[in-house]
Amino acid sequence: MRTLSVRDLATRPPLARMLRIHERLQVAGTGSAAGSKAVNCTVLAEELEVSYKTVRRDLEFMRDQLSLPIGYDFARRAFHYTERVVQFPTLRISEGELVALAVARQALTQYRGTPFEAPLAAAFGKLTAGLRDEIHFAWRGELDDAISFRASAGRGVIGDLEAFETASQAVLDAVELEFSYQKLGAAEAARRRVRPLHLACVDNGWYLFAQDLSRAGLPVRTFALTRMTQLRATDVRFERPADGFSLDRHLAHSFGVFAPSGPPARVRLRFDAFAGRLIRERAWHASQRITPRDGDGGVDLRLQVALSPEVESWVLGWGEHVEVLAPVALRRRIASVAAQMARTHAAAGAGANSQVT
Repeated sequence: MRTLSVRDLATRPPLARMLRIHERLQVAGTGSAAGSKAVNCTVLAEELEVSYKTVRRDLEFMRDQLSLPIGYDFARRAFHYTERVVQFPTLRISEGELVALAVARQALTQYRGTPFEAPLAAAFGKLTAGLRDEIHFAWRGELDDAISFRASAGRGVIGDLEAFETASQAVLDAVELEFSYQKLGAAEAARRRVRPLHLACVDNGWYLFAQDLSRAGLPVRTFALTRMTQLRATDVRFERPADGFSLDRHLAHSFGVFAPSGPPARVRLRFDAFAGRLIRERAWHASQRITPRDGDGGVDLRLQVALSPEVESWVLGWGEHVEVLAPVALRRRIASVAAQMARTHAAAGAGANSQVT
């Protein structure tokens, strides 16, 4: 057990002080045994370098809230345990559990520099405040030097904390939400009114799933929080769908965050040996089926997903390491985009070469 210094006790949460008081009461024994050192508020206040009232509050909390058998000997003016206490009634966790908490704290670094950093750090601090005072094992090295998280360039969470709070509260209260939204490719933002059903973080980005009141049938649309401005929760309440809202069900045939507009297609992709190894190392979609090929070390990947720009972008990201075998529509689309990319880069290369001196 790590020994707590007096400075620790004065600056750390009340649990640290209570643990020291508990230790002193254990040493004092039960009852008023002759020769045992008196444990009272004055003595404890001096030892812990806190006020008399602080010690008094700690003792009352230990007796009334933690149900510890604390008695008082008026003759000796000392506190003591009236019965044997084997263990202090506080949360104890294993080394593996504490490591998991430390890893979770490290995961919060991906929110650094965003509006979410301060409230997340504060919340995590409150959750773990009582766990920092007693450690029952020795670290084999600093965890911060061993484990970390790093978001890819351009993948950090960016957003407005006030917008997040307004949207999340509207979801919880089941009230209609108004906001201005600028779609990709749109010249300007348009005012929208929706019934918010769910707020989710997908691939480090926050998205609102809501019924669009401007569309017949109230289809569920996906709105990126970063493109939502001037949010206003209305006073109009709405009834949630009778069968609830399931994000997994809503995006069952999607390859990303946007719900498919058409039926799922049977996609078959052929990867060479270099990419095949990477494909085998990750789960890309719930429907995936990976078949290793004998001879060249590659793999065939089968997916049941709706065709979308997200699928196209992912396939194109593999470059020359992938070939689309099916469906024909996706194969033609990838070929068309690749041809346009080749023409663009060939023209850019010619222009750059003409400027070389």
